[in-house]
Amino acid sequence: MAATVAFFFFAAILAAAAAGGGDAALVEHTFIVSQVRLNRLCNDTLVTVVNGQLPGPTIEVREGDSVVVHVINKSPHGLTIHWHGVKLQLNCWADGAGMITQCPIRPNNNFTYRFDIVEQEGTLWWHAHVASLRATIHGALIIRPRPGPSSYPFPKPEKEIPIVIGEWWEMDLVELDMRLRNGNLFDVPRAATINGQTGDLYNCSGAIKESNILNVEHGKTYLLRIVNAALNSEYYLKIAGHKFTVVGADANYVKPYTTDVITIAPGETVDALLVTDAHPGGRYYMIAMAYQPPKPAKQFPLFLSRGIVQYYDNNASPRKEEEALPNTPMAPEMPDQHDAVPSFYFYGNLTSLQPHPLPTIVDERLFYALDAGYFCREGGSSCQNVSNIVATINNVSFQLPETTPLLQAHYYNNMKSGIGTLPDGSPRMFNYSMSLAPTSKATSVRKLRYNTTVEIVFQSPVIADSYSNPMHLHGHDFFVLAQGFGKFDEKKDVKTYNLVDPPVRNTVHVPIYGWAAIRFVTKNPGVWYLHCHYGHHSSTGMAVALVVENGPTLDTTLPPPPADFPSCDNYISMLANE
Repeated sequence: MAATVAFFFFAAILAAAAAGGGDAALVEHTFIVSQVRLNRLCNDTLVTVVNGQLPGPTIEVREGDSVVVHVINKSPHGLTIHWHGVKLQLNCWADGAGMITQCPIRPNNNFTYRFDIVEQEGTLWWHAHVASLRATIHGALIIRPRPGPSSYPFPKPEKEIPIVIGEWWEMDLVELDMRLRNGNLFDVPRAATINGQTGDLYNCSGAIKESNILNVEHGKTYLLRIVNAALNSEYYLKIAGHKFTVVGADANYVKPYTTDVITIAPGETVDALLVTDAHPGGRYYMIAMAYQPPKPAKQFPLFLSRGIVQYYDNNASPRKEEEALPNTPMAPEMPDQHDAVPSFYFYGNLTSLQPHPLPTIVDERLFYALDAGYFCREGGSSCQNVSNIVATINNVSFQLPETTPLLQAHYYNNMKSGIGTLPDGSPRMFNYSMSLAPTSKATSVRKLRYNTTVEIVFQSPVIADSYSNPMHLHGHDFFVLAQGFGKFDEKKDVKTYNLVDPPVRNTVHVPIYGWAAIRFVTKNPGVWYLHCHYGHHSSTGMAVALVVENGPTLDTTLPPPPADFPSCDNYISMLANE
């Protein structure tokens, strides 16, 4: 078995090298996961991070490269690392979705991820995929084009700047996940962050060094590689006195779109050009502000983080953070934190730059109602005492398997009892105006044949107490055909589908009070997780596992697992002893 795995990996490296004209490289990293104390908000907080950093290391590659990441787990938690948006063709074993593709890497154990970057360019990211650990275990994954004529489809930027939006939690993230699973959906972070810093709004030392300061030259073009690594919120991003030209999303190029506000939901990435054409003597706030649903949804404090864009003379050295600055930064006018319209129009204005072969014949049509329900702790369909509030798809709350990851069970034809098939549509009248209804829990899957064209319509609740849903599919990109407000009407809304240049994404933002439609082809065998990227939704069950069967040939068949694949036996024993 080990020889077979080695053959597949070696063959993949040779193929990538051939595709890259000999320019492909092997990019190697070591991730040491440990707990460190970081000072934010005037407190020292114990957090779990990679290589002592927040965010973690940026992985920089070129299209066609092969990546090797050695994960050394010195933390007290089992964990996996997911390569968010990387297609991982014929390499589902490297996807890093806890208990979907693998058991977590146990404390004091190691595991090496190996994967290729094929036909992808732009910004992706990596993050932990166990409990809520991704709030502090994450980093950017930047894919540049190979040198030559196939370089960027826009003027080469002066500099590329990662902008990672996140949240600062002053609580144990594994405990947070347990609280979510027990029905407590109202824990909130203490602050928003940009590149791991809370910004000057949360400054308790009097110094500006906690802010993110971008020193730029006048008249230059910068490429901002923006990642939303937050657990809880979609964010609006603005820079006073400047506009963005959006050129990519989820490592796919889009037709250049100029805007003064960027909308980015958890799990998503956006590539945007920033032209520094404002007055060079000014200083300008960059603000990331969390959107939250309006009442009657439960209201949380306003979360935002501020950085500063400031200019420096081309012939002078950049200002240091500690130096006194002469003037107060200009602040942008932000959307109202409850206003969903800028978000809806931002997503609606994205179209694909490059022509893609959009499949026209749909083999499988699925309708996934994204909702919430309750599950009685004492069992039954009605609760006499306290019930758990859970997130659902088609009235089923997804439960992770406890002993055997789904991919392993699928590969060895061992899908046992307890694994159910998710209905293709809601088994009851979708809850447009009623209160919460009882739901069921299951490890729910949907089997799909190889090379099947699948269309999914996602429907968010249209009741007053509603929310948006960023739905992320592992192992595949998909076409975003349309979005709309209200209840999806097949006769009317199919006519609004963009069948010419729909954007290609790995995460679709299903708007609040609305729906979104996607289409993709199953050409990557394995078990691929489809889930909402809000932490409280994914932890409580808004998910399904798509089982893509093997194709008819060896090069459409999932190879066996790596020889050093993490064992589940000891991991389950560790959980039993906690």
